[in-house]
Amino acid sequence: MIGRICIVGAGVIGSLLAGHLAQVSQVSVLTRRQEHADALNREGLRVSGKSELQARVVASTDPAELPPPEVAIVATKAAGLRGAMQTLEGHFPEAALATVLNGLGAEEIVREHGDWPIVSGVTFMSGTRHADTHVEYILDTETWLGPYGDTPFELVEELADTIVASGLLAVALPDLRPAQWSKLLFNAAVNPVAALTGLPHDPHFAAEAEPDELGHLVHGLVDEGKAVAAAAGVELHDDPWEMNVLATRRGSAHYPSMLEDVDAHRQTEIDLITGAVVREAERHDVPVPLHTALLALVKGKEASW
Repeated sequence: MIGRICIVGAGVIGSLLAGHLAQVSQVSVLTRRQEHADALNREGLRVSGKSELQARVVASTDPAELPPPEVAIVATKAAGLRGAMQTLEGHFPEAALATVLNGLGAEEIVREHGDWPIVSGVTFMSGTRHADTHVEYILDTETWLGPYGDTPFELVEELADTIVASGLLAVALPDLRPAQWSKLLFNAAVNPVAALTGLPHDPHFAAEAEPDELGHLVHGLVDEGKAVAAAAGVELHDDPWEMNVLATRRGSAHYPSMLEDVDAHRQTEIDLITGAVVREAERHDVPVPLHTALLALVKGKEASW
């Protein structure tokens, strides 16, 4: 069990991790806003929904004010990653860092700012943030973890075991790339479509009975992504189309994070998700016209603000 953990970024995923891990470990939280840190120190962190928890955490905007962790889990949005790593640079020299961001490329950005051992992660759990101190746990699915570079697999297993002990689901994988790419292609097919249509992830995304139904576009995006993965030599852990169909049948529509960002006029994670697919496609000379179009359209949406 890992005894001291710092959560970097207390949005939905960071808050879910902090609230649960505080049941089994000493948890600190590095926030971007001082008022967020003050609220967490004053009120603690409440998790409702799939879990009902109240957690005490230590929070600050300055890593020097936090107890040195054994592991820091970076759970920022893509747009906040570089800023968070600039803040962390020179701190926590004895810690390992774990990333749980969407898309590809987060580990490379972390490495630019320090030589910590890195654990790569992707997560399917989701929730709704109601306040700085309250998050609702909605989708109780797994977090997949794997070693990055020469990080020992034993560390990955220890982190996964600690997450499981806290009440969340996690699996340690010797090679994360198949799982990471499965999540990437799922996100690249679902998130931009939700952001542009305004639809939550509901049965429209798997509907193909009529020629004009949205499932055809989503399926086409998945097929393009599979071609890129094959060219990159990645054998997918799960089929992204089947992941999409299963998710639309869960009974309640999920609100994708990119749709939340668009509604709030925030910068989206399009560069690490669809942008990553397009860059890999260019590297392997695979045509991806649908992803290229959606990348330009979401970028245009951001520019419209």
